Amino acid sequence: MTGLYAHLSKLWREKPEELKQLMRKRLIEWRKQPAVVRVDKPLRLDRARSLGYRDKQGYVVLRVRVRKGGFARARPRSGRRPKALGVVKHKVNVSMKEEAINRAKKKHPNLYPLGAYWVASDGLYKWYEVIMVDPYHPSVISDRNLSLPAKVRQER
Repeated sequence: MTGLYAHLSKLWREKPEELKQLMRKRLIEWRKQPAVVRVDKPLRLDRARSLGYRDKQGYVVLRVRVRKGGFARARPRSGRRPKALGVVKHKVNVSMKEEAINRAKKKHPNLYPLGAYWVASDGLYKWYEVIMVDPYHPSVISDRNLSLPAKVRQER
């Protein structure tokens, strides 16, 4: 007998045809949205709960879009040389997941990230859901199960 979260993770692993069609429709909508969007509920509840998500005040779920592609850009061959040569957005030793977390932190500097997980990808982008928590919220402060780093706890 398996539980609900085991079934959810199995669905995301095997991806039945209905889920593929639903995700295709969602990706069309997501491409038109900004890169960092606050979401009411996590799409993958099993992964969110494993990172420490609880459905209560103080917890925030963000969907972050990261452009796919490598670090290296071709050097411009014609015209004037651009100052920055166009090498931006991607860093050498930072994974796309870390990049999504960093973008979420930049958008919401008052929140602390618990973690992130992959949600979807297409030919141009990857989307991650980042679970963030407000360390100053009373419901988070009173939560004994949540373990924040010592640095964050001292600031409270």
